Amino acid sequence: MIALGADHAGFEYKERIKEFLKSLGLPFEDLGTFSKDSTDYPDYGHKVAEEVSAGKAEYGILVCGTGIGMSIVANKHEGVRASNVESVEAARLARQHNNANVLAIGARLTPWDKAKVIIQTFLSTGFEGGRHERRVEKIHTLTNL
Repeated sequence: MIALGADHAGFEYKERIKEFLKSLGLPFEDLGTFSKDSTDYPDYGHKVAEEVSAGKAEYGILVCGTGIGMSIVANKHEGVRASNVESVEAARLARQHNNANVLAIGARLTPWDKAKVIIQTFLSTGFEGGRHERRVEKIHTLTNL
């Protein structure tokens, strides 16, 4: 399952993402916002990240104006590895090397046609493991540096 969330700046993209996921036959849950009315992005970033952290959603997709705020919020949650992505290559590498489980997109920065390819790449790319495994483990472990 994919948890979706957006603020007012990302609302229209979130609605398009829902249709795109339906066309791919992928299950999702829309956690809001549900209109273009001004709202606070952390409210929705936390909701999506909580679903991923609790294992209720395999992935999350967050949309705001830039994707930056949403990724900062999501990364506060245990087990969440959110990536703010503006390119297809970054989407691929976020999954392959970082095992990212939340995708943040900036509706004001990423054209819709490109966003669709970013989403499809993110959701269809696997984690490579290997040398990346120990690095990802260190993300969630405090160590003496």
